[in-house]
Amino acid sequence: MLRAKCRILCVDDHEDTSEMLQLLLSQEDYEVVTAVTVEDALKLAKSEEFDLYVLDKRLPDGSGLELCKKLSAATPDVPCMFYTGDAYEWHRLEAVAAGADGYVAKPDIDALIEGVRKLLARRECAATV
Repeated sequence: MLRAKCRILCVDDHEDTSEMLQLLLSQEDYEVVTAVTVEDALKLAKSEEFDLYVLDKRLPDGSGLELCKKLSAATPDVPCMFYTGDAYEWHRLEAVAAGADGYVAKPDIDALIEGVRKLLARRECAATV
């Protein structure tokens, strides 16, 4: 029997970051979909199911914080995690106040992968098909 892969929506306006996340998280056996804008992310979240959102804070058409709030309201059972260049503690607290379940400052990719594993370990996304 096959297992369904956990699906992650990564939202980052830097194409190289999106490609790197897609490559690295795919190697961890996750299915990764990318978006560059708040608008695209919201459209994808409405039309597809995801098990985790990985967001940047600064997006070309808005704030990742506002996106996190909207995604949490629309899909309250799906965790949000930030992977962003804002590294101060008050940035993390701001993200948690917006509904984030995790916060990793770039470029700590190992912490990101570990955070993704922890958040998805609690989910039932690996159901048998």
